Amino acid sequence: MKAALCTAYGPPEVLQVRDVPDPVAGNKDVVIRIRSAAVVASDVYMRSGVPTASLAMRVMTRVFIGFTRPRNPILGAVLAGEIESVGKHVTQYRVGDRVWAFTTMRFRCYAQRIRLPATVKLLGPSPSNFTHEEAATIPYGGLLAWSFLKRAKIQRGENVVIYGASGSIGSIAMQIAKHLGASVTAVCSTANLDLVRSLGADAVLDYTRQDVPADARYDVVFDAVGRKKTSPMKVALSKALTPTGRVVSVDDALPRPSRADLNFLRELAEAGTLRPVIDRVYPLEDVAEAHRYVELGHKKGNVLLTLA
Repeated sequence: MKAALCTAYGPPEVLQVRDVPDPVAGNKDVVIRIRSAAVVASDVYMRSGVPTASLAMRVMTRVFIGFTRPRNPILGAVLAGEIESVGKHVTQYRVGDRVWAFTTMRFRCYAQRIRLPATVKLLGPSPSNFTHEEAATIPYGGLLAWSFLKRAKIQRGENVVIYGASGSIGSIAMQIAKHLGASVTAVCSTANLDLVRSLGADAVLDYTRQDVPADARYDVVFDAVGRKKTSPMKVALSKALTPTGRVVSVDDALPRPSRADLNFLRELAEAGTLRPVIDRVYPLEDVAEAHRYVELGHKKGNVLLTLA
């Protein structure tokens, strides 16, 4: 089968598409034929060898993933596809079942096939009304968004700001917040205003051209881009809070999503509550170009690989 291997830490060119052996299912495993995989910021971070982190953080990260190159050279943690084979002790899946997964530190999604234990908690049936490409847009951004929105304890009728509302996390966070009954203000750049309006934003703020309204007060400000990126508007939003207002950032903690969270996202998708946002789709052979685009930091929603 074909797979994209990260041969060293460095620029996108270190990703090389090569032939590798097909995985074989063990007694308790499934082999998934991957149809679509997401290219996310975390993939770029791992491929580059976390160059922007402190020395201590780089050393700690590389202890887990490999010192001179990733110990598991096939990156990618989000997939959508179908079950191709099952081990003899697997009862919860059958050949042909459509599935999605977030493999976390197992990676291995930049490949035509993957073997996983059938009991992996972030593996499950994909939304029945989504294509494989649409399904691949949800697990990464959705699981992260839902993890932090739960921490925010959003109540119906509250005023919620999503900073970075056009990205893979923010675009889903906005839709979930609307589902929870919040009034949502989406913050993004000029080019993405129409997108966030189409996703249901009650109000929009262009951080490149506008200021926070002087009389605005918000119950929750969710920073979906992290503290490495800031702006005068982000600083102002942190001060425009109600007496019980709270600021939640994707950098606050390491999320620990569950199978219940993945099932929750599937239910929202099948109910028509979640709309997939796809910016660009690349064939596996163009994985380096996909990484180059994501690295720019301006993608709308999701960038995907197709694995024919």
